[in-house]
Amino acid sequence: MKLLDGKVAIITGASSGIGKAAAKLFAAHGASVVLVARREAALKSAIDEIEDQGGRALAVVGDVMEAGTHDEAVAAAQATFGGLHIAFNNAGTVGTMGPLAGIEPRQWAEVLAVNLTAAFLATRAQVPAMIGQGGGALVFTSSFVGNSVGLPGMGAYGAAKAGLMGLVRGITADYAASGIRANALLPGGTATDMAGDDAQREWAAGLHAMKRIARPEEIAQAALFLASDMSSFVTGSALWADGGNAAVKL
Repeated sequence: MKLLDGKVAIITGASSGIGKAAAKLFAAHGASVVLVARREAALKSAIDEIEDQGGRALAVVGDVMEAGTHDEAVAAAQATFGGLHIAFNNAGTVGTMGPLAGIEPRQWAEVLAVNLTAAFLATRAQVPAMIGQGGGALVFTSSFVGNSVGLPGMGAYGAAKAGLMGLVRGITADYAASGIRANALLPGGTATDMAGDDAQREWAAGLHAMKRIARPEEIAQAALFLASDMSSFVTGSALWADGGNAAVKL
């Protein structure tokens, strides 16, 4: 069964990792996908993979910290595919790591800009387009960091990812009655470039009840649930996809 037949989805951070896995999965389930990221060559490679499997995709090369990138993505979705039903706002960065007192204000601001303010800018562009056609689903990639634990050197990242929970609740309060659903996806450690080297991945695996980190495809499946009508009465919530990480720390 294809869960997203006839739907149009924007996915940010789509050139690699969770975003790329979600783009391929959403397309396999029938969605036309707009992939957003800064790396043009990597986006083209992702689109080639989707089209080779019979999917429909286009790229918007841009920085999620710029409002114009999100405006362009929405316009492209409408002009090429006829609308916008789903947005998986997934782009993020760990940024500069270290104890908070040693983080420069510009470094703090960059981490919040990519992980939190960019999500607001995306929402600002996406919600009016969705309301105009009766509603839609927004999914934001948060993290177990900042929501179930704090990790050394990741204070800025944790603050930004925790802030996404406030954003999700605010969107729900403002727009649920207009047919907009907004939910946060909270992955555990995932085998992407952000996971570091083998030693760092092994350390991260030990934090999880399952004693491993996730494959990007596993997190993409959780995003698919939140994006699809299978979660039609789910909004303003957090979905833990963390291998039991939060369960063994609360």
